[in-house]
Amino acid sequence: MQQPDLNRLAMFAAVVECGGFTAAAERLGMAKSQVSQQVAKLEAELGVALFVRTTRRVVTTESGEMLYADSAPLLVGLSNAIERMSGDGQLEGRLRVTAGLAYSDGVLGRVLAHFAACNPRLELELIASDTSLDLLADGIDLAIRGGFLRDSSLRAVKLGGFEQVAVAAPDLLKRLGALQKPSDLNGQPWIALSVLSSPLTWTFSQAGAEAQTIRARAAMRVNSATVARECARAGVGCTVLPDYMLDADLAQGGLVQLLPDWHLPRAGIHAVYPSAPYFPVKVRKLIEFLQLYLHPEAKTN
Repeated sequence: MQQPDLNRLAMFAAVVECGGFTAAAERLGMAKSQVSQQVAKLEAELGVALFVRTTRRVVTTESGEMLYADSAPLLVGLSNAIERMSGDGQLEGRLRVTAGLAYSDGVLGRVLAHFAACNPRLELELIASDTSLDLLADGIDLAIRGGFLRDSSLRAVKLGGFEQVAVAAPDLLKRLGALQKPSDLNGQPWIALSVLSSPLTWTFSQAGAEAQTIRARAAMRVNSATVARECARAGVGCTVLPDYMLDADLAQGGLVQLLPDWHLPRAGIHAVYPSAPYFPVKVRKLIEFLQLYLHPEAKTN
């Protein structure tokens, strides 16, 4: 059997991890045809079919699964060894990150800019989107997600957390009248953030008191926290937003916190990445950087 080319092995592993040639080519920064040709040459070298290709999907064969399980840890080990022997220890290659629009604009962007400046050989891409992207299909290495994680095959590392704050515009509060307890919010107009599982149901707690769950009325539904904030400023309805979006509005009076003596559950910020038999150095380094510069309290949580 001819000795396989390591570059072709790396392309094969990328196709397996991304679930197809298009996403693998995007991750590798190559043309899809080039990746397909190189994997075909690898199959010819090994004398086995590694994928079953259809018009809609690419399925790994039994031989392909065995090769990936055996070779992927070796490939990343070789890559890590080369990086450790590098004279300056700089990260290289492509690293694609996604996060919500508001978190990208208000928090993450400046930190990633610093990380990129520290690693000039790394091609860093931030995809700001309030849509929860498919990491494998879209060739994304790391997602920063807020809130409460759903069970999945993805791995997650906690970076920190944020407070959820119920707010409304001053003019709306005048129309609603005095709000003294959470139950006063039942049936009130609300800007529902549709990316949440229960955007109209919220549970408030207070020390020494029984928790109260309210059910609001949707005055408007949006899929963006940034748009929800704009609608709240305009007095369309009350809403719940993360604290990192509200500093200026609360300080300047554009929005007012509802029931400040009551609290909503604290939510987490997590770095999420695809489950694989190895942990790429560039992803691990970015997570460590985020923990240090973005949410240092995560080290002790």
